[in-house]
Amino acid sequence: MATLSGAKRLVVKIGSALLVDQRTGKLRQDWLKTLAADVAALKAAGKDVVLVSSGSIALGRVVLGLPRASLPLEQSQAAAAVGQIQLARAYEQVLAPHGITTAQILVTLEDSADRRRYLNSRATMETLLSMGAVPIVNENDTVATDEIRYGDNDRLAAQVAVTVGADALVLLSDVDGFYSANPNVDATAKRFDVIDVITPEIEAMAGDAGSGLSKGGMKTKLMAAKTATAAGCAMVITEGSRLNPLSAIDQGVPSTWFTAVYDPQRARKGWISSMKPMGRIVVDAGAETALSKGKSLLPAGVTGVEGEFARGDAVVICSASGQELAHGISAYPSDEARALMGRNTKDIEEILGYPGRAALVHRDDMAT
Repeated sequence: MATLSGAKRLVVKIGSALLVDQRTGKLRQDWLKTLAADVAALKAAGKDVVLVSSGSIALGRVVLGLPRASLPLEQSQAAAAVGQIQLARAYEQVLAPHGITTAQILVTLEDSADRRRYLNSRATMETLLSMGAVPIVNENDTVATDEIRYGDNDRLAAQVAVTVGADALVLLSDVDGFYSANPNVDATAKRFDVIDVITPEIEAMAGDAGSGLSKGGMKTKLMAAKTATAAGCAMVITEGSRLNPLSAIDQGVPSTWFTAVYDPQRARKGWISSMKPMGRIVVDAGAETALSKGKSLLPAGVTGVEGEFARGDAVVICSASGQELAHGISAYPSDEARALMGRNTKDIEEILGYPGRAALVHRDDMAT
């Protein structure tokens, strides 16, 4: 993928140095409006877009009168709390004229490490995207401490790309790609147009330097590329300070593409297949037929639940004769799955006491 035109779902990471004027500490409104126009164009072309945006601390510190120097944790969190309101409002104001609804999602590293939180985040973002909204994702700096931080939005953006099954990740940066050496100090440094495999030699070329307001250096971008491409998502690094930075990519501005071997769905199916099953779900002939047609597994078609498993654990789905039909991720723990087996989806709330999900195993969480 050498252009964004072939992508169906994109995650775009915006760094603080692009969003916030480094001299004044204020939002670059004109630039942000052109980014919104690009997002609107992508949406009009039928693509889903998620924005992962830095900038809350950079905006909040100006309001609170805090210095640009490194801040103690408490002051950083206070600045984030103030700046996050401004950041969300800014995106709302530039996207609303295009008829686009925005949503704010704040996450920490702990949210992706915990299976239940990961599934909840994924379901929320999938629902927002299905309704045409653009989620604005940022690290929850007001509660995150070092042990539960991503620490930079390059890796956060890669994790979001994996979570939503994106096929393109865009890192809008203060550099126009990946170089063989730091181009600011080495005149012989050459930019790579495409990187198919991240070799040890490629990794050795990465430096640590970030700009004044951004934390991510080239090493974090390589880490993001590894995460994204392993999940079937291509990644591009490009200089993002120009107006209309997304449309500029398809116009051929300098950039570096990291290619993905598989598409996101195939990569996810492979991941599900590799998970160790914690239980078995036995289904009737009707459910077996439905699964063969790519349908989700509903409680009505379940005749047996074996083993003890939690929501988000892998299970094997079997026919009455014991034939393995699929591997999947259960939307319910084993005790609730037993309570629901053979029952209609309209009875779920009455049985469990809350309005659960319709599918016991959703087709997107299943590998046949």
